Amino acid sequence: MIKDEFIETIKCNDYEVFNIEYHKKRIINTIGINICLEEYIYPLTEDFLKCKVIYNQDGIIDITYSKYTPKDISKFKILIDNDINYNKKSVNRKSIDNLYKLKKNCNEIIIVKNGYITDTSIANIAILIDSIWYTPKSPLLNGTTKQRYLDNRKIVEKDIDLDLLYKAEKIALMNAMIDFKVIDEFSLSHL
Repeated sequence: MIKDEFIETIKCNDYEVFNIEYHKKRIINTIGINICLEEYIYPLTEDFLKCKVIYNQDGIIDITYSKYTPKDISKFKILIDNDINYNKKSVNRKSIDNLYKLKKNCNEIIIVKNGYITDTSIANIAILIDSIWYTPKSPLLNGTTKQRYLDNRKIVEKDIDLDLLYKAEKIALMNAMIDFKVIDEFSLSHL
């Protein structure tokens, strides 16, 4: 029987490994096993690296490092998919990748499920309204950076429909590599 494979993407910079405790918690929530990541992750350069840890129920399968360059994102295509499910960070991203192919002249997508904003293809999302950062109450994936910002009370969970999204003063993307990246100027393209 083929076992499901999952992935953790971990930021490494100047030999430092970032937010490892949050990645360990997600692994426990995903497979119910505590993997001591500290024993496996050793960045070999001081470069800004993306460390990919692939694992399954039996433990770690592979660890790779690559130099990381953030994407410039400002144009969002809003796409609706009421059947999409990605509640565990699986290696299989086919449903997200298929939606991403529909972005046309935009450089990222915002996925809407059952009338509410969930995530982009690569990050959790937050919107700024009246000096409060709101993040979707029902994301596709509860990211490690999103959880850290919730724990530190820097963002608030809320159901965000399209009307609320269009009122956003700013958008922020959150993931392990970019942390909390604020996008001051952005455009939204609907279907």
